[in-house]
Amino acid sequence: MRDRIAVFLLLFLQVLCAAVLVGGTLLTLLGIQHRPIDWEIRELLEIGAVLGLVFGALLSVIVLGRMLKRQKRAEEQLRQVSGAFMELMQTRFRDWGLTSAERDVALFAIKGLSTQEIAVLRGTAEGTVKAQTNAIYRKSGVSGRPQLLSLFIEDLMDDEMLPAPVPAPPPEPEEAVLRATG
Repeated sequence: MRDRIAVFLLLFLQVLCAAVLVGGTLLTLLGIQHRPIDWEIRELLEIGAVLGLVFGALLSVIVLGRMLKRQKRAEEQLRQVSGAFMELMQTRFRDWGLTSAERDVALFAIKGLSTQEIAVLRGTAEGTVKAQTNAIYRKSGVSGRPQLLSLFIEDLMDDEMLPAPVPAPPPEPEEAVLRATG
C-alpha cells in the first residue's frame, strides 16, 4: 500500500513539474492570454521543476527496485509452496496405493479438468477415466472431486504448514506496574 501511495505521489510530482516547464509555452500555443511573470521567478520555477523531475525519476527507480525485489520474493515463495503441494500430493498418492495411471488422473482431476479432457490428454476412453476416478475416490476414502481437493487443502492449512505466530511483545515496565496495581 505504501508503494502505491509513493508511486502516486511521484507521478503527481512529475506531472506538476512538467506542467511548470511547459505551462507558459502551452498557453502561448493555445492563444490563451496570460500575464508573464518576472524572469527571475520563472528561472527559479524552471530550476525547481527540473530538480523535481530528476528527484522523481530517482525515487521512481528506488520504488521500482523494491517492487521487483518483492515480486521476486513472492515468486520464490510460490515456487516453494508449489513444490510442497506436489510433495504432499505424491505422498498421499503413494499412501493410497494409486497406480501410475491413477496418479495422473488424480492430478488432472485436482487441477479441475473434466473427465472428457482427461481422457483426451491421456489418450484413453472416458469410461476408463471414470473407472480410474472411482478407484481414486475409493482408495482415498472420499466420494468426489470436491472432497478429494479438500483433503489437500486441509493438509496445507494444517497448523504445522502455517508459519508460527509472532509472539506478543512483553508489556512495558510502566504498563506491568499499572496492571498489577489497577
